Amino acid sequence: MFFRKYFLLPLLLVLCLAGAATAQILKPTKLSVALSQPTAKVGEEVDLIVNARIDDKWHLYATDFDPDLGPTVFTFSFTKSPAYELVGKPKSISSKKKYDDVFKGDITYFEKTGQMRQRIRLLQPGALTVQADVEYQTCTDIDGRCIPGEETLSFGPLPVTGTAIAATPATPAAATTAATTTTAAAATSAAGEAAAAVTPVAAADTATVVTAAAMPATSDTATAASSAPVVATATPATNGAVSADSGLLSLAIVAFLSGLSGLLTPCVFPLIPMTVSIFTKGSANRRQGILKALFYGFSIIFIYVVLGLLTTVLLGADGLNLISTHWLPNLIFFAVFVVFGLSFLGLFEITLPNGMVNKIDEQADKGGWAGVFFMALTLVVVSFSCTGPIVGTILAMAAHGGGIQPVVGMFGFSLAFALPFMLFALFPAWLKSLPSSGGWLNTVKVVLGFVELMLALKFLSMADLAYHWNLLPRDLYLVLWITLSGLLGLYLLGRFKLSHDSDLAHLSVGRLLMAVLAFGFMTYLIPGLFGAPLPLLAGYLPPQSRNDFSIASGGTAAAPSATPLNAACEAPRYDDFLELPHGLRGYFDLAQAQRCAKALNKPLFIDFTGHACVNCRKMEASVWSDPRVLQRLRDDFVVVALYVDDKAELPQNEWYTSTYDNKQKTTLGKKNADLQLSGFNVNAQPFYVLLDPTAPADLAHTLATPVAYEPSAEAFVKFLDAGLARYRQQNP
Repeated sequence: MFFRKYFLLPLLLVLCLAGAATAQILKPTKLSVALSQPTAKVGEEVDLIVNARIDDKWHLYATDFDPDLGPTVFTFSFTKSPAYELVGKPKSISSKKKYDDVFKGDITYFEKTGQMRQRIRLLQPGALTVQADVEYQTCTDIDGRCIPGEETLSFGPLPVTGTAIAATPATPAAATTAATTTTAAAATSAAGEAAAAVTPVAAADTATVVTAAAMPATSDTATAASSAPVVATATPATNGAVSADSGLLSLAIVAFLSGLSGLLTPCVFPLIPMTVSIFTKGSANRRQGILKALFYGFSIIFIYVVLGLLTTVLLGADGLNLISTHWLPNLIFFAVFVVFGLSFLGLFEITLPNGMVNKIDEQADKGGWAGVFFMALTLVVVSFSCTGPIVGTILAMAAHGGGIQPVVGMFGFSLAFALPFMLFALFPAWLKSLPSSGGWLNTVKVVLGFVELMLALKFLSMADLAYHWNLLPRDLYLVLWITLSGLLGLYLLGRFKLSHDSDLAHLSVGRLLMAVLAFGFMTYLIPGLFGAPLPLLAGYLPPQSRNDFSIASGGTAAAPSATPLNAACEAPRYDDFLELPHGLRGYFDLAQAQRCAKALNKPLFIDFTGHACVNCRKMEASVWSDPRVLQRLRDDFVVVALYVDDKAELPQNEWYTSTYDNKQKTTLGKKNADLQLSGFNVNAQPFYVLLDPTAPADLAHTLATPVAYEPSAEAFVKFLDAGLARYRQQNP
């Protein structure tokens, strides 16, 4: 989606982004605060409300998704006070949800307006003011910029009456949470609660925007407490108010196509004319036959939708979130998909107990409308050996999305599954156009088996990436997909047979075209082994870091980042969890990079980037990978990547108070973001700076006009060459 925009209007983007280096500080999200009630009594619970007004074309990340994905979730850090205690987790009200192809997971966000709530319980009388530091991130899909935000919010004063009470005894887990600064990610309230809780953000709210510079001091009650922060935390959860957006539509389309593929299996296809003939010939008249066929089809839809509904209800929001983020469900799905795939290939057959099938079939024999329903149930059960893996695949994919997605998935599948039975009953002459059953049905099963095995790797990869096991790096992932695609192509060409396959007298045009697709897909994957970004599969492949394969002329083989650039340079800090793309060696700390650049007499290439920066990854994949760019970065510059959203804590002796906002900087990301703001008056990423290592890190001393997102490798080469020429002129 992004690439079409960028390449259709490259000139406009270049003109717009050329001025980004001198742009003013952007603040696309404006926050205001409120309380759920004007007065309260000791022992009551009150909601602290944060309303967000978001500029058009921008989106604010919410609190309720996995913080390890990359984007910065909306985080609260409350000032500890004996006057109140936190109740539960922060809640994002009616946030939207989608699967992000870049970060390979579900993220939640707000557009135009948003609201977060944290409930507190009042413990002491007095005028209570609650103070909280918040961190957040706002991004735009127009040019991929992401803006980090950090403010201090003040709620109150809230008049509280009554007699003081004791706080609720903290559990060990709660005590640990209170003592540790962690990311806030909260479960959203139920749909009814969310609807009742939403407070519209009126235009007048812009007058009450809360900023760090305009915060009133806390009340005596709040300031009497320790200054240690109490951080509101929560486990990632799905949003109960999932919008009916493209995610649901995409799932419905995939499920519908899966239902059509389920029809083309040996367990189902032969039953279509047999079943339709029962309704057309076994009914008193044509009208009754059509009605029974329609009821039969609706019964199939009902059975599968109930299955999706049961999946949603039994798992619940926490269960669906567990499936999406935890390693154990992903490994289970990986194993199940492998079993399904091997079953389709003919290694064994998955069937339900014969006793169950016989009892259901007995009910179908009784006739009447109940008999028609049990006929539908019999079809579902009997066809399980062929449709079970497909249904399981859809439910697994839908469960990762949470909410009503299992229901939507089952509706899409069952609609495609039931339509032929209804349509052929309405138009029985169409039955003559159906191809006869034969070996081609088993071919469909085998193709589905290969697809199941390829999908299984996605679940293993999700667990592998989340927990840093390094079991399935990108190269191994690609090798397995290439192998499976090649085997599928050879099978379709008849180079080998599997069990249940009939003899192939000749190669049909359909098999030939499918073989072309299989080999075409395999060919598309091969360049990925040598560093090609493969943008069409960005949402399915692990991120690109090091390559086990390399072409000598390309020089993209990985080199350990911990290796110094030169004997005169230091080993980089933070290399245990940060790395540069394409095997580049460099630094993640500006001071280290400056010392190395001085020793090597090279200019600095400063990359202000972020884990959650979409366009940063695109630049690395499409521009940095260009041999001309890569050669210059490797040979002519000392590269330093400064992550503005990294949560790694700095050693305490490196903590400092910023002259820009007078706040203490304690993490690597805050330090780098402060450098970008104070030195270059810009807070968006990516942002590339060329600098003499002996000069101050500010806009006045750059070697060339800094560049933001630049999709043209040619223009980026000119930017690098201009800075290099200026440096050599100043340092002959």
